[in-house]
Amino acid sequence: MKKQKISMLATLGMLLAIEIVLSRFCSISAWNIKIGFSFVPIAVAAVLYGAAPAAAVAALGDFVGAILFPIGPYFPGFTLTAALTGAVLGLFLHKRQTVGRIGGAVAVNQLVLSLLLNTFWISVLYGSPYGPLFLTRIVQTAVLIPVQFIMIGVMTKALGRYGKRAVA
Repeated sequence: MKKQKISMLATLGMLLAIEIVLSRFCSISAWNIKIGFSFVPIAVAAVLYGAAPAAAVAALGDFVGAILFPIGPYFPGFTLTAALTGAVLGLFLHKRQTVGRIGGAVAVNQLVLSLLLNTFWISVLYGSPYGPLFLTRIVQTAVLIPVQFIMIGVMTKALGRYGKRAVA
């Protein structure tokens, strides 16, 4: 039992480090738009371990990344959104991954959390009007929905094939 917990913590730590690198160094960012692949390690944590560990990886990745490699001012609203993103992925994808569940997870994360909630946080943080921000962020959402759907589908198929052996 202890060996499994140690293995899980080591895997989550590795996924956390990968999330920080992908988010801070391998993303295309403008002041209100960010396109990248930092969702992949969070989705892996969600599939393997569930909602709470995925939420922890996402929230810690946002917080530690913001402290070590700041892009702008730290804002806890983005950390909350990150945690919710991990939780949603875990709720939809842990134990069972179908096309519908992947689509549901991507839709909730992109349409509700990224487009609506993160746009609200940007509006609050910078004092910008919500409407114009929303319109500009539709482009990001339109790009990321198919990217996330395909990437999570491929990743879950690979994890299903190799199971927990791949990370144990």
